[in-house]
Amino acid sequence: MNPISTVLKLAPTNSRSSQPSQDSVAVSLQGVSKTYATASGENVNALQKINLDIRSQQFVSVIGASGCGKTTLLRIIGGLEPEYDGDLLLNGSKRSGPTKDIGIVFQDANLLPWRTVLNNVLLPAHVLKLDIKQATARAYDLLDLVGLKGFESKYPFELSGGMRQRVAIARALVHDPSVLLMDEPFGALDALTREHMNLELLKIWQSAKKTVFMITHSISEAAFMSDRVIVMSPRPGRIIEDVVIGLPRPRNLDLLSDAAFGNYTRRLRHLLDHGEDAPATGNEASGRVHYD
Repeated sequence: MNPISTVLKLAPTNSRSSQPSQDSVAVSLQGVSKTYATASGENVNALQKINLDIRSQQFVSVIGASGCGKTTLLRIIGGLEPEYDGDLLLNGSKRSGPTKDIGIVFQDANLLPWRTVLNNVLLPAHVLKLDIKQATARAYDLLDLVGLKGFESKYPFELSGGMRQRVAIARALVHDPSVLLMDEPFGALDALTREHMNLELLKIWQSAKKTVFMITHSISEAAFMSDRVIVMSPRPGRIIEDVVIGLPRPRNLDLLSDAAFGNYTRRLRHLLDHGEDAPATGNEASGRVHYD
């Protein structure tokens, strides 16, 4: 099944709530575990007792070895994994399926080749039966925000990989969700384009004021983009450490050569290499660790 169509089959809501304040908890995972049954009948523990709170408008990244359950965790938050143990709360309410509060960007932009850029962005509005006039105005604003003003009538084959991902980001935001989930959104891009897209995403995040939960395999990308980096253990996935990134904002590429940035990336690398045996070198506070 196409993941986009799955995400968009949402229950209608009667009214849109106002954007949550920065002090509120946008996403709360409480004792979340997930076990899969294989074709041979064996049970595989993908996630084990995940407890995580993400405040509204935070940018949180998740890193960990392949197969550690990162994508499973994202799918649970996005309502794509209905069967799991524990509780998921979005903006204070229990959820167990897809919701308008969520937008998702996948590694593959998944644009429909027969639709123009504008009509790809408007796809969620049609599926959710939103007011198309209002949605179209918002789509134009979003395309301007992601740097694609003037490309509304182009088709996906006429765009570069980075441009297609920008369309995917605009599409994920057109129904005005409060939480944006991103699963390796720039993993298929070359290094230079990826750096540029990191900067663009930060501008979009700061302007749109969304809560972002991003999966990445890049340690430097996680440290550069995030307020917090969640480090996960190999399967069954558990949170090894919740590292608060105390670097100033707004951020630019000069930060990549900063000594403090290097300290963060070395610590994250050490946590990935040594897991829960990695010695702490920061100051623990409220279950989170700061490294300066």
